[in-house]
Amino acid sequence: MTMQLQLQGMSCAGCARSIEKALLQVPGVERVEVNFATEIAAVNGTNLHPQELIAAVTSAGYQASLLSTSSDTSSAQDAHQQKQFLQFVIAALLSAPLLYTMVGHFSWTSAMPMPAWLMNPWWQLALATPVQFIIGAQFYWGSWLAIKNRAASMDVLVALGTSAAYGYSLYLMLTDPHAAHDGLYFETSAVLITLIVLGKWLEARAKGQASAALQQLLQLQPPTAALEQPDGSILAVPSSSVPVGAVVQVKPGQAVPLDGEVIEGHSAVNEAMLTGESLPIEKSVNDSVLSGTFNHDGFLRIRVTSRTTHSALARIVAIVRAAQQSKAPIQRLADRVAAVFVPVVLVIALLTGVAWWLWWQPGDARSALEAVVAVLVIACPCALGLATPTSILAGSGRAAQFGMLFKDSASIEQAAQIDTVLLDKTGTLTFGQPQLTDQLYSDDTDQAALNAIIVALEQRSEHPLAQAIVRGLNSTASAPALTDFKALTGRGVMASISYPQQPATVLIGTRRLLQEHTIAIDSWQQRIEKLESQGKTVMLVAVEQQLVAVLAVADQLRPEAKSTIAALQQQGKQVAIVSGDNQRTVASIASQLGIDEFYAEILPEKKAGIVSTLQQQGRRVAMVGDGVNDAPALATADLGIAMGSGADVALETARVALLTNDLSRLIHCFALSAATVANIRQNLFWAFAYNSLGIPIAAAGLLAPWLAGAAMALSSVSVVLNALRLQRWQPR
Repeated sequence: MTMQLQLQGMSCAGCARSIEKALLQVPGVERVEVNFATEIAAVNGTNLHPQELIAAVTSAGYQASLLSTSSDTSSAQDAHQQKQFLQFVIAALLSAPLLYTMVGHFSWTSAMPMPAWLMNPWWQLALATPVQFIIGAQFYWGSWLAIKNRAASMDVLVALGTSAAYGYSLYLMLTDPHAAHDGLYFETSAVLITLIVLGKWLEARAKGQASAALQQLLQLQPPTAALEQPDGSILAVPSSSVPVGAVVQVKPGQAVPLDGEVIEGHSAVNEAMLTGESLPIEKSVNDSVLSGTFNHDGFLRIRVTSRTTHSALARIVAIVRAAQQSKAPIQRLADRVAAVFVPVVLVIALLTGVAWWLWWQPGDARSALEAVVAVLVIACPCALGLATPTSILAGSGRAAQFGMLFKDSASIEQAAQIDTVLLDKTGTLTFGQPQLTDQLYSDDTDQAALNAIIVALEQRSEHPLAQAIVRGLNSTASAPALTDFKALTGRGVMASISYPQQPATVLIGTRRLLQEHTIAIDSWQQRIEKLESQGKTVMLVAVEQQLVAVLAVADQLRPEAKSTIAALQQQGKQVAIVSGDNQRTVASIASQLGIDEFYAEILPEKKAGIVSTLQQQGRRVAMVGDGVNDAPALATADLGIAMGSGADVALETARVALLTNDLSRLIHCFALSAATVANIRQNLFWAFAYNSLGIPIAAAGLLAPWLAGAAMALSSVSVVLNALRLQRWQPR
């Protein structure tokens, strides 16, 4: 059981850890992941109660509310941004005069007019105090929460640094008024808080932009639907209240309100926002349509097949949100560093003050204080905490816009490490809609009667090849009575029938099936091999231990298959085919696509064994299939990728879903994954580099406290802005 909470009040990764600790104390909670970038907590466990979880977060000093699949968090984010902006404006107005006096201290600005009232200590105190204790109250509150929860956060550093500057200035003002002009630091504390609040506002704006893709998906759901009433009238009702089986009408230019099946009408429907398909798709009677897609030019009557909470759009939103919420393995290093970061910085700041006071400039409290404040303020774990989740946020959202769903952040990272791509043939490399191309019969066979028998057996099979044979033969003869029907996975079908008058056993399937029943095929061998050499799948028909007919079925390759394989190979990946089809057919397909490695006549349950064998060779394997027959292989692979439409894509076992059958999306999937992982590494590098360089520079007294504050604020913003570049990613 999983519940998600929308959080408020976090200031850094330390707050996220405090909330995680509080939630883990709730009975039934087994695992908690708090994402600082999205401000969402994912709680896994048994017998979870929202009230208990919210109470635990509240007791830790933060706010929380239950987050549903359809929840739109944009309003809460906007309110938070507006609050931060208002606080910045107020702080900036109060700090501007103080900043003016600070600039006037430089030799190159000595000509600036400096009114005496601006230098008055009491006036500076009056300006700095509201900034310190009203605008800066959030940092004191955050510090208290951190101490209460036996943790350390950015708020502790900010509160200590600004309080030291403010307190020292107040002490000087009260004890030595004559030295106040040169020794006060009111402007330092006020400007620091102003810059940090500015950074928080910019950070909140950037994080809001990073989640824009998810908000766009949420906004696709039309709020109302035109519901047909029993008397034939139309009533506009909330989409969430429409039951399954109801009929809704969609006019040209409107969005489809719910998943359903067209029962009347014809139109072109744009599914770009869900599947990434650039061109509208023609829809007519019996075709399925998805909630949130756009009806272009025709009138449609649709019978609802799922409610809004179970629609394809709702599932997509849930998957994107889960991916953005989860933690990627690459984030573990940053988490370990952030866990000890603040205590280490406090020790460094203390040692810095002692070193300045005792050795570098003995007895100079001013210089020691400046260095300590600079160290406290420039050191911030926020950039480390934001480095990975913001990239995941932007990357997974961008992927969703192209119809690629990553189930979790680990799969985004894993996709960048894949070196072997194992492709199912039917439905992946081919259209999955084979057609009957050849029919060969023995000389003494009654073709019409035999065709009726074949159709009778194959109609009971759901296999695409069986359905192709039924369509191709199109027999109108009366079907014989069947008994003891068996579908033999990966081999064919068999049953007992009356042929023509006596009971007989009929088998339709592969060579393996006939070999298992010791049926000779030697006289047909040459004709079978010729058909297989043409890339066709051959099905053999035997009656009473005699091979009486050969049927050939061909499935057309997807037009983008060859270019996709070539592109994957150019990326340095080894590509292989795994199929239940015969050796010659698979070899022919592989030859056409330029693939050297292939596995033929592999039963569905054996495909997972092929994946395991490749993994034992040290290869990182991605399995690409339709997500149904290939489920074991998808689950076994390092990365399972399912292809299909948004309505029926198999997400239970695959970790990545391509919401279209366009095979070229596979290239984009790996490319975007690589771009996202590269972006994360850039963020982590600069976050580590910033602190590794900034703290020594500040400790050496080479960085004024206000500059340290500006650098700290901009470090987090720069990480988020770098992540936002992923929102402009385009397939090549």
